[in-house]
Amino acid sequence: MKKKIVVLSGAGMSAESGIKTFRDADGLWENHDIMEVATPEGWRRNMELVLEFYNQRRRQLFEVQPNAGHKALVDLEAVHEVDIVTQNVDDLHERAGSTRVLHLHGELAKARSTFDERLVYEWKKDILVGDKCEKGSQLRPHIVWFGEEVPMLEPAIDLMDKADIAIIIGTSMQVYPAAGLIGYANPDTAIFYIDPKPAINYELRLMKNLEVLAENASTGVRKVVDRLLGT
Repeated sequence: MKKKIVVLSGAGMSAESGIKTFRDADGLWENHDIMEVATPEGWRRNMELVLEFYNQRRRQLFEVQPNAGHKALVDLEAVHEVDIVTQNVDDLHERAGSTRVLHLHGELAKARSTFDERLVYEWKKDILVGDKCEKGSQLRPHIVWFGEEVPMLEPAIDLMDKADIAIIIGTSMQVYPAAGLIGYANPDTAIFYIDPKPAINYELRLMKNLEVLAENASTGVRKVVDRLLGT
């Protein structure tokens, strides 16, 4: 019987592909203060710095490949109804072959207008000062910065509300609002939490059917997928 499965993926999902992440402990991302490169205030202070920071991340994106964890989820989608809600801004899920991916925090391979956030463009090259949208305004990375609304949060909540099974991969479950998504699942929903250093937050403690796998994405996801496929 086909199940509705929601995957919530975080930084650990892409780490094994070589995508570097920031950690709250030092507040740095690739040696940059996240408040300088991931906030509207940082953008207003130094547009060139912010653009170059994301240009470097975008270049890096095309040098890495999906890992075994990404590919295992594609196998799962071949049998079940799988929606991926990712905190990651890379496109590794899509490149692996997953077709239903919702990006909570935006996408590196897109640019958007600073005048009208509905104007979003596929963008594989650098964004430069002077690159403008069709209405004449500067383009910016299509990234949800700290302090900005998360427009895809409501669709993500709706998916979690209908899930038969939820799989959490590579996230600390400490960064909200994403960490609170699991709280919208039915208390009886089967939850698999895969992370080498799992942290059980308030929402997870309320779940009756929680199974924790203290493993990396590449091995842990394969194990869960094989169980769900009966292989």
